[in-house]
Amino acid sequence: MLLSYQTEIQPMDTPGPHEGLSALTDDAERNRLLAEMAEQSTDMISRHTPGDWHFIYASPAVENLLGYSVDEIIGMSAYELYHPDDVEDFKRRSPSVSYERGLYTHTYRFRCKDGHYTWLESTSRSLRDPATGELKEILVVSRDASRRIEAEQTNRRLARVLESSSDLVAFIDLDNRVSNLNEAARERLGVVAPVVDNSDRALILRDLFHSQSYQQLLDEALPTAETEGQWRGDAEMCDRDGKAIPVMLEVLAHRTFTDQIEYFSVVARDMSAQKAMEAERQQYQAEVSHTSRLVTMGEMASGLAHELNQPLTAIVNYVSGIERRVGQQNEIAVSTLEKPLKRISATALRAGEIIRRMMDFARKGQTQRETVQVKALVSEVMDFCASSAGRSNVQLENRIPDNLSAVTADRIQLEQILLNLLLNAIEACASDEEAEPLRVWVDASESAADQVIIQVHDQGRGLPQTDTEQLFEQFFTTKDSGLGMGLAISRSLVEAHGGQLWAENARMGGAVFSFSLTRA
Repeated sequence: MLLSYQTEIQPMDTPGPHEGLSALTDDAERNRLLAEMAEQSTDMISRHTPGDWHFIYASPAVENLLGYSVDEIIGMSAYELYHPDDVEDFKRRSPSVSYERGLYTHTYRFRCKDGHYTWLESTSRSLRDPATGELKEILVVSRDASRRIEAEQTNRRLARVLESSSDLVAFIDLDNRVSNLNEAARERLGVVAPVVDNSDRALILRDLFHSQSYQQLLDEALPTAETEGQWRGDAEMCDRDGKAIPVMLEVLAHRTFTDQIEYFSVVARDMSAQKAMEAERQQYQAEVSHTSRLVTMGEMASGLAHELNQPLTAIVNYVSGIERRVGQQNEIAVSTLEKPLKRISATALRAGEIIRRMMDFARKGQTQRETVQVKALVSEVMDFCASSAGRSNVQLENRIPDNLSAVTADRIQLEQILLNLLLNAIEACASDEEAEPLRVWVDASESAADQVIIQVHDQGRGLPQTDTEQLFEQFFTTKDSGLGMGLAISRSLVEAHGGQLWAENARMGGAVFSFSLTRA
């Protein structure tokens, strides 16, 4: 309820005798209609004395707004009902009080009969004596503004949250122009507040994204948000210098009350730090994995030397045989040398294949996912550790089904996983040559979740009676000379492929190590 010190009731021209009667009749009818409107209005209409703002009159709407009856509120001062913080705002004519054409509008809190405060918006004008200009009373129309104020407060809170958010937020109109950016977006992208017009200075959606991501927004994100309300995905934004910023993006469509698209909001979470950490983690994992492979090669050195010694010895024997034959005959048919020469060639190729496998396994390189046929890979790994199995009196079996689906994996890392598990299984089954050989075999099956489960079985003494998860902890080992890294690295490699690695004792004795990979 606001004061007005400028609005007056203007005097009317003096009517003639007949005109006066008609005017009085019209005034009476108008006053009756006005009184009826006041009585029926959902807005509270009230009159107040100047200065102390006592209620002279209040319409029945006062009971719905404030809980007071008309009789109870007459004589009360409005200042008694103001919230203490709003009284001074009113007296000082704070920004919550506006003036236009003789009318004051004020938004404030008023105490209801039950003690709680409600928000009112009041428009008031002062009524003065036309002859003396003396202020007689103030006429006020008040309405409930609680919902509007609550909505405005909510919007202000959301605006503060938006400005303080570390996410990059942009609002986009239907012409793909940027209407607003929050502080994080302005700072990270290196742009000033957007200009919303048709000039060349206007900031558009294309300015915020790299070309490929911008095209993805046009082709996929915005149409999906328009039909489904939102879209999520990865994208690349760019700063003022064109530097790529990897983001996790969400596009939201905002609609009017008539269900028409009004604008879009783009919420981007800067993933630069996470991407850098992931790259560093992958580099560290690659270094550890490479070191592990070199350690494994060292452990297998004697067996590999023996495996290479066999074909090299055979080559020497074949060459010695040819030398003896040539030395004994002055003339010799080339056909007689064909068979030993072919054997030399085949044996050399075999030795070269062993060396190639060693170099491939020990090589250092970036992770490369490809489609891998599991059975063929298991055969290669078994060939690689056959010498270790032979020295340990262990029989290796590849029981992978011929129709098993291929998997998506890094071939070298998958070889490392299998080799670690097979060498552990061979060691668990090692026995003297006089004993019956124990078996180690690999089989696999497919799950309903698009995964292939690969299992390495052994007939050894089984897992220790401890928590099996402890086996996968770094530096934990049950071997006398083990480093305790093989299983930990194998699990990290499997998890990097999106799978799991676990161990359990078999019902018929021995242990089973199982891991899952994604079906290609």
